[in-house]
Amino acid sequence: MTEWRDGIAKIVLPTPFPVGDVNVYVVKGERLTLIDVGPNTDEALQVLQEQLSALGIKLSDIEQVILTHDHPDHAGLLDQISPELDVYGHAHNERWLNRTETFYHEYESFYKEMFSECGVPDKYYGPFIAVMKNMLLFSCHRSLTGLLSEGQVPLGLSEWTVIETPGHAQSQIGLFRKKDGVFIGGDLLLAHISANPLLEPPLPGETDRPKPQLQVNDSLRKLLTFPIRLLYAGHGEEVTDVAGLVEKRLTHQVERAEQVYQWLIYESMTLFDICQRLFPTVYKRQLGLTLSESIAQIDYLLDVKKIQATKVDGTYVYRAIT
Repeated sequence: MTEWRDGIAKIVLPTPFPVGDVNVYVVKGERLTLIDVGPNTDEALQVLQEQLSALGIKLSDIEQVILTHDHPDHAGLLDQISPELDVYGHAHNERWLNRTETFYHEYESFYKEMFSECGVPDKYYGPFIAVMKNMLLFSCHRSLTGLLSEGQVPLGLSEWTVIETPGHAQSQIGLFRKKDGVFIGGDLLLAHISANPLLEPPLPGETDRPKPQLQVNDSLRKLLTFPIRLLYAGHGEEVTDVAGLVEKRLTHQVERAEQVYQWLIYESMTLFDICQRLFPTVYKRQLGLTLSESIAQIDYLLDVKKIQATKVDGTYVYRAIT
């Protein structure tokens, strides 16, 4: 049942993605604010309207939207909401929300080179790009009204502060309310599963791609510096033991990286070799997610200087440093 709790109402919307339902939040402030909007589907729009009605409000009563990040399951429905509605988020949302031909060219070029460097056979590239573009069909196509960054107090939400938490997305932010320790965190920390450290092309003006697993780890540790009592997540249930779950997620990541390290003691492997071994049953149908997760472990092991990389005919080969 949709209901208010300390000025916040959680709304659960269906998505067409394997992740399942997504959570969006209505927050009472000086402006009635919707945190995330769901995917660009008629079903999501209908459910959103029904659950808003259960709260005694209409979609037209919403005065602004704040995005935790740009992924289609969180931002897509903007296209079916009033174009006059103010939308705020981190600057790194923009290239994904208001996509241009230049962006698509850079996007495809980035993944083409990455596939070569990872040793992924050419036959996987076309289907992968098709899947990724299909996902973007559930996104929106508009610009932000204004930008939010670390430490900023959003317009109309004077009790809340923006916390930047990149990793799962370069654009990801959370909102913290100090008076009662409530944090609305997007997909940084989920109760039931680790959020993927998703690969993205280099940020505008940069040449090197971000290293999302290292960012996720830093963002998770950053949570521990705030007195968070209750965390509202982008998917699944709320989190009350933030410190305990952060420790669990960090430990699990190190254990997975150690598993890869042990393989590399005995043999040299490409990224695609590692991906196939980590995810033998799902890598073909979820290549983007499994490659991101595999690269995450390599980025971590390179950062802690436990492995070395050698480029052979355009493909990186990894080996443990012993």
